[in-house]
Amino acid sequence: MAVRRAVLGDAHVDRAQTATTPFTARFQEFISRYAWGDVWTDPTLSRRERSLVTLTAPTAHGHWDELAMHVRAARGNGLSQDELAALLLQTAVYCGVPAANRAFAIAQQVLSDETPPNHD
Repeated sequence: MAVRRAVLGDAHVDRAQTATTPFTARFQEFISRYAWGDVWTDPTLSRRERSLVTLTAPTAHGHWDELAMHVRAARGNGLSQDELAALLLQTAVYCGVPAANRAFAIAQQVLSDETPPNHD
């Protein structure tokens, strides 16, 4: 849970926990244990590297809310705007131009909502 909060922020995690119902409780437990407890805590990749990898999946599959969330997380993990742009160009080659076009629009909105100072 500490890694989930560090990457996504307390507000996001608090919202997810508050929205948990008896129906979704097992899923929240699963995602906390599996993604944030096992995968994101593995020391093989840095959080910065994980952010780079993670951004490609929602772009490829059209999970735009997840993309926006992980753009914010990537900035917190130290990715610059130039690195985000390069990553999205890379996804255009491997995930398709329409997906990358939408991803650029979402990332631009997230970046315009930021308050300085940033990692640039």
